[in-house]
Amino acid sequence: MNMTSNKLWTAGVVALLMLLPITLSGYETSLATLMLIYALLAMSIDIMAGYAGRTPLCHGAIFGVATYVVMYYVTSAGGNPWIGMLLGIGLAALVSLVFALLAVRTSGVYFLLLTLALGMVIWGVCQRWTSVTGGENGLRGAVRPEWLLDPARFYYFVLGVGLLATLVMWRFVSSPFGLALKGIRESESRMKSLGYHSTRHLIIGFVFSGVMAGVAGVLYALFNSFVSPSSVALAQSVKGLLMVIIGGVGTLFGGVVGAAVIIILENVVSSFTERWSLVLGLLFVFTMIFAPEGIVGKIRSFKWFRQSSK
Repeated sequence: MNMTSNKLWTAGVVALLMLLPITLSGYETSLATLMLIYALLAMSIDIMAGYAGRTPLCHGAIFGVATYVVMYYVTSAGGNPWIGMLLGIGLAALVSLVFALLAVRTSGVYFLLLTLALGMVIWGVCQRWTSVTGGENGLRGAVRPEWLLDPARFYYFVLGVGLLATLVMWRFVSSPFGLALKGIRESESRMKSLGYHSTRHLIIGFVFSGVMAGVAGVLYALFNSFVSPSSVALAQSVKGLLMVIIGGVGTLFGGVVGAAVIIILENVVSSFTERWSLVLGLLFVFTMIFAPEGIVGKIRSFKWFRQSSK
């Protein structure tokens, strides 16, 4: 896709997102805000799954750690929410570094299972450390600054943070470092023979993706004003990974599409039937059969799209 076409598509999407609060109700605007937050989580997962060739099952836990830090610092310690957000992102980075040091020397199913186990450790800590995390009851309280209480204003705040984070992630995966990650995905042994330190690249990539998941987590704390062990459970990581797969692995922006699809299914379809998870499962099966490259990847394969990109 050439630069002009890129700018046109980007401008169109941003314009559409800017108009949503004007046309939607307060509840629908909150739903759109939740989509943006989960889109960040999905894109952070795609950095490792799509560009580095390592599929993690722990980013939901990193996401939840950042949420816990904000909730605890503001509701229990009485701290400033902005400082709490910085602390949440910082602890997400630290947890990501520990996970990376333990996991990046593995690959394939071993990496998948090891990150799953690391995520379960975080879940166990949140479940049992009741004096800090509240255990099964979680932590509840208003942590959003007063000027962000309006749903539309908070939406624009999340959109601004999301656009900035997306730009940073796009520059990251498009940089020479990001291209090196792609090379490691294709053939780690060849990249090593060319003089690249693959372990170091994977650690940096993992920590960067974890920081982006932490950004999503602190926004979720402001949005939900509640956190419990379910926020760091395996289901959170699986949900983010499903968003990536449905949207398109290795496309980065597919995470936005996947997040929109799954959040709509959860919140809209569930209002008509309790079996919304069955609908989600069928969508996933059909995606794997008819569009294994994901929705964004499928759109890119259409002739009219390729022609408009020339």
